[in-house]
Amino acid sequence: MFRKVPMKDIQSQHDDRRINIRKVGVKTVSYPVVVLDRRNRTQQTVATVNMYVNLPHRFKGTHMSRFVEILNRYHGAFNLRTFRMILQEMKDRLEAEAAHLEIEFPYFVRQRREGELDEEQRYLCRMHGSLEEADDLVVEVDLPIILRCRDREGTGLPRFLGRWGQARSAVRFHRFIWIEELISLIEQALPATDQRPDSVEAVCLGIGRALAGHPAISWYRVEVENLAPGYTIFATVSGTTEE
Repeated sequence: MFRKVPMKDIQSQHDDRRINIRKVGVKTVSYPVVVLDRRNRTQQTVATVNMYVNLPHRFKGTHMSRFVEILNRYHGAFNLRTFRMILQEMKDRLEAEAAHLEIEFPYFVRQRREGELDEEQRYLCRMHGSLEEADDLVVEVDLPIILRCRDREGTGLPRFLGRWGQARSAVRFHRFIWIEELISLIEQALPATDQRPDSVEAVCLGIGRALAGHPAISWYRVEVENLAPGYTIFATVSGTTEE
């Protein structure tokens, strides 16, 4: 005869090792969001969302469905203000020591190039937010660095030589700044499209100086990459500013 042995309830057992779960959550959630747009007030886009919390040692886990439930409460009203509200609700409902929210989304800006029709330019943007005792928000944007041929009538040359590299800029704010304003600030610091940049260092420093000189920006980090054959050259710079 076999004797039935009751299974141990591991979840309810006391754990005296005092090991905190540093991160638990959901990743790569594809979700429609509405972000602020300086020209049109709002812009609809689709974000990739990561949500996670730091749990104290007395918790061994959490219900993952709660993350998406919280996100669904702010459907169609996703902005910097609700960003913090989501973090606060994650922290409170999950009884977490800290809450973290990361979103990545394409952002479109209508621009007119010299002698050309208006066109929608696509930029990849990110927001990284954390809330522990105080909240912290970093906004990041990627800008491609494109080389353009000089006009040579009858040569048959393509208009663009191609992509020289990329500038990735991350900032913290003293006060609100539009994404379009941040993009414009970085673009004005880039070399002209018909000029080959001197070096990744020169481009990186140029963007860094532009960000450091803006009164709304409290911290910045810039990474510039140049796509060389078979490898990538890069330079980074970061700093803080005073209001």
